[in-house]
Amino acid sequence: MAIFDLFSKRQKRLRGEVPDVYQYTELPQNFRVQVIHIIRETIGYDNGPGYHAGDIYDAIHKALCREYGVFSLKERAQNNSQAIFDFFLNEKNHERCLDVIELSFKYIHHVIRKDYWKYQGNQQTADNAIDELNIRFKEAGIGYQFESGEIVKVDSQFIHSDVVKPILQIIGNNIVYQGANDEFLSAHEHYRHQKYKECLNDCLKSFESLMKAIHTKRGWEFNQTDTAKKLINGCLVNGLIPEYMQNEFSSLRILLESGIPTIRNKEGGHGQGHEVTTVPEHLASYSLHLTASTLLFLAKCDENL
Repeated sequence: MAIFDLFSKRQKRLRGEVPDVYQYTELPQNFRVQVIHIIRETIGYDNGPGYHAGDIYDAIHKALCREYGVFSLKERAQNNSQAIFDFFLNEKNHERCLDVIELSFKYIHHVIRKDYWKYQGNQQTADNAIDELNIRFKEAGIGYQFESGEIVKVDSQFIHSDVVKPILQIIGNNIVYQGANDEFLSAHEHYRHQKYKECLNDCLKSFESLMKAIHTKRGWEFNQTDTAKKLINGCLVNGLIPEYMQNEFSSLRILLESGIPTIRNKEGGHGQGHEVTTVPEHLASYSLHLTASTLLFLAKCDENL
């Protein structure tokens, strides 16, 4: 991973010229160039379809063109990678730029990692590429990270590194938790696109799916239609949470029952009537972090059972 702590970087830190608040809509030109360096060093140079790297660039270009309803990202480009990179460098819509990053790194995450032996001429591994991308996001003060195959929005780096990232690693690497993982990532995706009601709905779905997965794994009786309240009761009755902890925290059941489900039911889960209700960003953010903390807590209890 080619990251150097240059003299100019150190001087900026000394002068306090490093971003301490994340922003989400500006992708500076130097950051875009850094991303291209990472992709090119990991996928390789585009020698056209029929070559491993060329096939990936061809697939990325075709996918983006189909979704955007165009024939090419750049007319008269020499190859697919040039079309992708020129589009990425000049595109003003930050979400489309994130599309390019996410799709490229999906291939790095799933294809390069799996068949690394085919890309031995490249200069860095999939893991190093993803690590570098996330460092570049932080350096530029851009509030996103690539986790578990998707770009997720970051509000607090402490919460993300200590809560969100660990739970994504746990549920993302366990087939039993696949449903909960997909729904939690979907909640992040809705949050990134400011669809806060949908975000709350997927937070609850992820919470319920994890409890159902634990019930299935442990052979505990439950119905697929059980609500969060019944699933929480099943977790407590079957000893998922140690008895001493239940006794010490007498309000644990209330905390679990009145957290994610209540927020979702009051803000995003029922008909809104004749008045349009709006879920504020800070409430969606709180719900995401609450969901992450709860999922991490329950998954760790399951590990230690």
